[in-house]
Amino acid sequence: MKKNWLLNACLVPVLLLSACGTESSSGEERKQGGVGGTLEFYTSQPDEDVTKLIEGFNKKYPDVEVKAFRSGTEEVVGKVQAEKRAGDVKADVMLVADSVTFEKLKEQDLLLSYKSKEIEHIPDDFVDDDYMYTGTKMMATVLAVNTTNVKEPKETWSVLTDKKTKGKAVMPSPLYSGAADYNVGVMSRQKKLNWNFFDELKKNDMTVVQGNGAALKAVASGQKDYGLVVDYLALRAKKEGSPIELIYPKEGVPVITEPVGIMEGTKNEKAAKAFVDYILSEEGQKLSANLGYAPIRQEIEAPDGLKSMESIQILDSPLSELYKSREEDKERFKRIFGN
Repeated sequence: MKKNWLLNACLVPVLLLSACGTESSSGEERKQGGVGGTLEFYTSQPDEDVTKLIEGFNKKYPDVEVKAFRSGTEEVVGKVQAEKRAGDVKADVMLVADSVTFEKLKEQDLLLSYKSKEIEHIPDDFVDDDYMYTGTKMMATVLAVNTTNVKEPKETWSVLTDKKTKGKAVMPSPLYSGAADYNVGVMSRQKKLNWNFFDELKKNDMTVVQGNGAALKAVASGQKDYGLVVDYLALRAKKEGSPIELIYPKEGVPVITEPVGIMEGTKNEKAAKAFVDYILSEEGQKLSANLGYAPIRQEIEAPDGLKSMESIQILDSPLSELYKSREEDKERFKRIFGN
């Protein structure tokens, strides 16, 4: 019966194209679930990682053209805010440093609630209660140490305020980097650090650069002995041959999760949801691990060289407090460092 139907269809010119000529494309559509079009992706991830993420996604969804805008978290958010004021937010999906940033977007009704099918594999602590955003990885800020210049590194943040390291340390600016912004908020609220720590960093001639990449470069080149850098970047440089060692200070480290969320005004909701699903999926998380990140899915092992979250002391502070005080924290940092 099936053969007769196909024969009849092919005998009719009007049906010839649909029944015979598009057999392969209909099969491709089944493979993709009908997902196609253009997807605007705004992110703070490094260019190389963005490229590999899109390549992995396109193997599964080849009909989606992903256009990426990449910059520091603060500039990415600034672009979205400018587009919001103009009445046309172009981003479909956003992936930037930390949950505090997403809390602001959530309050502005800029995010679409989406409960991905992959969320059941993600710890509840990393999923927004209203499903507006979900963590994608675990990233700790550590001390990156140049092992050529420093033979016996100390496992404490206080090494940065020691007179012996005066002018020998570097950190990213919270005015550009979302991770650095989160670090300032968390570290300034710890009893053993607080704002006195940042005052002492200034007195000890801490150099402030734009982002984590610039901070790492200064340490890897030997221009600086110490740097506050996200762990995956330090590990990547070490594996590439740079004289870098990762130190997780005994007082604890701030940890961000680089959440992903869909914008409320997305013009391609189907592709946006497929993109989020891919990032959180086992396949997407394995890709993340291969790039040197600690995955958010606990069944996937972190790369060798990164400490597990269970083995380190995590510095934290209430999300609501960090969100409410973010702008004030940045202003206080500017007053201290004059940036």
